[in-house]
Amino acid sequence: MSELEEEYQLQYFEDEGFHRLECSECGDHFWTRDGGRETCGEPPCAEYSFIDDPGFDEALSLSEMRERFLSFFEGHDHERIDPYPVAANRWRDDVLLTQASIYDFQPLVTSGETPPPANPLTISQPCIRMQDIDNVGKTGRHTMAFEMMAHHAFNAREDIEDPDRYAYEGEVYWKDKTVQLCDELFEELGANLDEITYIEDPWVGGGNAGPAIEVIYRGAELATLVFMSLEQDPDGEYEMKDGNRYSPMDTYVVDTGYGLERWTWMSQGTPTVYEAIYPDMIDFLKDNAGVDLTDEEAAIVHDAARLSGSLDIDDVDDVEAARADIAAELGVDVDHLRDLVEPLEDIYAISDHCRTLAYMLGDGIVPSNVGTGYLARMVLRRTKRLCDNVGVDAPLDELVDMQAERLDYENRDTIRDIVRTEVEKYRETLDRGGRKVRQLAEEYAERDEPIPTEELIELYDSHGIQPDMVEEIAAEKGVDVDVPDDFYALVANRHDAAEAAAEVGESGHRERQADLPETDRLYYEDQERMEFEAMVLDVFEREDGDYDVVLDQTMFYPEGGGQPADHGTITADDVTAEVEDVQIVDGVVLHRADEDPGKGEFVRGQIDADRRRRLMAHHTATHIVGYAARQVLGEHIRQAGAQKHVDSARLDVRHYEPITREQVREIERIANEIVRDNTSVSQEWPDRHEAEAEHGFDLYQGGIPAGEQIRLIHVDEDVQACGGTHVSRTGDVGAIKLLNTERIQDGVERLTFAAGAAAIEATQETEDALYGAADTLDVSPQDVPETAERFFEEWKARGKQIEQLKEELAEVRAAADDGEEVDVGGTPAVIQRLDADMDELRATANALVEEGKIAVIGSGRDGAQFVVAVPDDAGVDAGEVVGELASKVGGGGGGPPDFAQGGGPDGDALDDALDDAPDVLKQVQNA
Repeated sequence: MSELEEEYQLQYFEDEGFHRLECSECGDHFWTRDGGRETCGEPPCAEYSFIDDPGFDEALSLSEMRERFLSFFEGHDHERIDPYPVAANRWRDDVLLTQASIYDFQPLVTSGETPPPANPLTISQPCIRMQDIDNVGKTGRHTMAFEMMAHHAFNAREDIEDPDRYAYEGEVYWKDKTVQLCDELFEELGANLDEITYIEDPWVGGGNAGPAIEVIYRGAELATLVFMSLEQDPDGEYEMKDGNRYSPMDTYVVDTGYGLERWTWMSQGTPTVYEAIYPDMIDFLKDNAGVDLTDEEAAIVHDAARLSGSLDIDDVDDVEAARADIAAELGVDVDHLRDLVEPLEDIYAISDHCRTLAYMLGDGIVPSNVGTGYLARMVLRRTKRLCDNVGVDAPLDELVDMQAERLDYENRDTIRDIVRTEVEKYRETLDRGGRKVRQLAEEYAERDEPIPTEELIELYDSHGIQPDMVEEIAAEKGVDVDVPDDFYALVANRHDAAEAAAEVGESGHRERQADLPETDRLYYEDQERMEFEAMVLDVFEREDGDYDVVLDQTMFYPEGGGQPADHGTITADDVTAEVEDVQIVDGVVLHRADEDPGKGEFVRGQIDADRRRRLMAHHTATHIVGYAARQVLGEHIRQAGAQKHVDSARLDVRHYEPITREQVREIERIANEIVRDNTSVSQEWPDRHEAEAEHGFDLYQGGIPAGEQIRLIHVDEDVQACGGTHVSRTGDVGAIKLLNTERIQDGVERLTFAAGAAAIEATQETEDALYGAADTLDVSPQDVPETAERFFEEWKARGKQIEQLKEELAEVRAAADDGEEVDVGGTPAVIQRLDADMDELRATANALVEEGKIAVIGSGRDGAQFVVAVPDDAGVDAGEVVGELASKVGGGGGGPPDFAQGGGPDGDALDDALDDAPDVLKQVQNA
C-alpha cells in the first residue's frame, strides 16, 4: 500500500461517485465510475478497445486536436504560451533534450526562484524521449518524437515563515481541480466517462516526488497528472518507491502531460498511432518499399495491432516471446506474423525518426560525437539502416524534409544539407567499421562465445555500426550476437546527461565564505573604470601560501564565460598585494593575492588596464564573429565554447562541414564592417521571460544565467545574455583578423581570431614569417606562394624518381642471387642482409615475391629491422616469422600473413638472427 494513499482521497472522486478498486492483473489501485470493473485498463492488463471504434465524437488531425486542447484550457483561465525548442540544453545545463513540458520550467520556476511566464498556463510542447526508441513501431503507441499537451499551475504554501522568498505565492489550484479539468476535457470530446480509469502511480524524479495519476481510456494511457509536492529528506515522513524518504516542499506544482498523438489516435481509431499521425508518409514509404499486403494478410496485421500493446520492452523480458503469444492468440505461425509486421514496424519507425530529426535539426542541433549532436547522429544512422532494411530507396534528406515541411521549419535547405552530409559520413564509417567487426567476430569465434552487448555499444559509439550489421557479419563466422531489446536506449543513456560543473574554492573555507554577503560588482556599472576603493571583509590563507581576499565591492572581473580574470593590485597602507586570479563562489568574489592586506582594512584596487582592455575587445569581438558566422554559415550556428586571451580568442561553433577559405574571408568582412560602423555596445537587465519571448533561446550562447532579470549585451544586431566585460562601441574593438579555422571534433569548428592591438601583432607575425620564407627562397614576398609550389612539385617529382630507382634497384638485387636461398616446403626463400631504409627493404621483398620466392630481408641501418613477404599458398605466416626474428634482437613486430615488418634495438644480433631464419621459416611452416 502506498504511503501516499490518503493523497488520492479526492473530494472530486467522492462527489462524482468514483470507486477505488484493485486491478486483478497487476494489483495497482485505480479510481473509476464503474464499480464492477476488474482491471486497471492499461496494457498488458487490457487490450486496446478503441481500434475501429474511436473513443471520441469526431476524428481529429494533430493540429485540430492540439487546438481543441489549448482552446479548452484557455476557456478555463489558462494562458497559452509558445513551445520551447527540443534542445533543452539551450536554457538548462543539466539535461540535453526536452522530454516533458515541465522541462521548460525547471529548475528556476519549479524551485520558486523565478516566476513562470503565466500562472496557470497551457502549452503543447514538442518532446523527444530517446528511451522509447526501441519501442517505436512495435507497440503501436510509442513515438520518440511527440507533443506533450499540458497545463501547469505553480503554487506556494501560505504557512511558510518567509513567503516573499519565492517568485509566486498562494495556491492557484491543486489535485481536485486538475482531475476535474481532465474529466471535463474528456466529456467535451465525447468520451464515455464510465470507461476512464485513474491509476494511482506515485512519481519520483530528480530529488522530487509526489502523488500522480495515470489516465487510461479504452486501453490507452492518454494523460499523466503529477502533483510535485515532495522533496528528498533523510528524515522525511514518506518513503517512496526509489527507497528514499521525502518531506513536503514549500512550493508545489501541477505537472500534467497529455499525449497529443495518442489523443489524435483515440479520435480516429486507426490500427496504430502511426496511421493517425503519419498517414501520408506511411503510404509513401509502403509504396516506395513495395510493401503490399493481401486482404487476408492485412486482416492479420490489423488484429495483431490490437494486441501489440504487450510488446513494450519496459513490461516484458522477451519481445519475441510476447510476439509468439500474439501469434498463438491469432492462430497464425509466429514466423509468418513476423514477416508481415516487421516491414511495417520499420516503416512506422522511419516516419517517427524522420519527425525526430526534423525537430532536432530544425531547432539547430548539429550531428556530432557528443551531447545532443551524438543523439541526432544516432537517430539519423538508425533511420538510414531501417530504410536499407525495408527497401526504401528515397533519399533520406527528402524523407526528413517531408516532416520539416509539415512542422513549418524555415531552415529546410540546411536540414537537407546536414542529412546528406551525415549519410555520406555514415557510408565512409561503415567501410572502415566493417573490418573491425570481422576482426571482432574472429576473436569471439575462437573463444566460442557470443559478441556481448558491451562490445556492440562500443562498436556503435566508435564506428557507428548498427547491431543488425554486426549480426550479419558475425553469422558469416558462426558467431552469435547478444542484442538486447533496448539496445538504442542503452546507447542513448551513455550520452543523455550533462556534465557537472567543477567546484571553486578550498573546502576548508566554505563555511566562512557562506556567511559573507555577495560582493558588489562595480564592473557592470562602468567597464572603463580601472581604480576603486573597498573594505576587506575577510582573508583566507590558502594551502599554497597565497591568499583569497574578499572585498565588499570590486572592479576586478572574476573568471567566467570564457573570459579570464583581471589582474592588478590591492593596496593597503603598508601592503601592495599582486592579484593573480579572481574567482566567484555563490556571489562572493575571491581575489587570489600574494600578500594579506589585512581584514577590516580600507584598500585601493588597481586593474591592469591594458590586459582588461584587450580582454574587453576580444570578448566583444567574440559576439561579432559569432554573429558574422551565422550570416555566412547559417542560423544553426551556435556557440559550443569560447575562450578569450589577451593576444587572441577562439570561438567554437557547431557546424556540419569544414569552413572554407572563402567563408572565412566573408566572416571577416562582415565582422569588420560591424567594427567600422562603430555602433553602441549596450547592456540591459530585462525580465527573463520577456527577454526569451523577444529574442528566443539563442540568448544563451555562452551559458544559462540564473535570476528573474538577466543581463543582455547588444552588439549591433547580436543580442546575448552575457556576464562579461565589453567595449563601449564596436569601433573600440579595432580590427578583427581571423587567424585560423580547424575542426576540433566532429560537428564543431574552431575560429581563432585577434582583435585590436592583438590583430596588428598577429598580422605582423604572419608578415615576419612570410618575409623570412621570401629571404630563404631568395624571392619577393609576393612570389613566395608560386615559388613554394614550384619547389614542392619538384620535390614530389624527385621523390617519385627516387622511388622508381629504388624499385629498379630492388629488381636488380632480386635477380642477382645475393643472400642465402633455402627451400621451404617447395617454395624458395631468400634470406638477405641489406643495410638500406625501410622503403628499399619493402621494394626488394616485393620484387622477390613477384618471382614466387619468400623474402626475409634484414637491415642494420637503425638497430635491426626485418621485412618478410610471402607469396600466396606458401604456407608461411609472415607475421609469425617477423615476430620470432624481432624477438632475437630485443624487439617485436608483426602483420598479416603475406607481409610483415618489425625489429629491435640490438643491431649486433642481426646476423645471428638471419642465420637462424631458415629454421624459423621451417618451424612456422610446420606449426
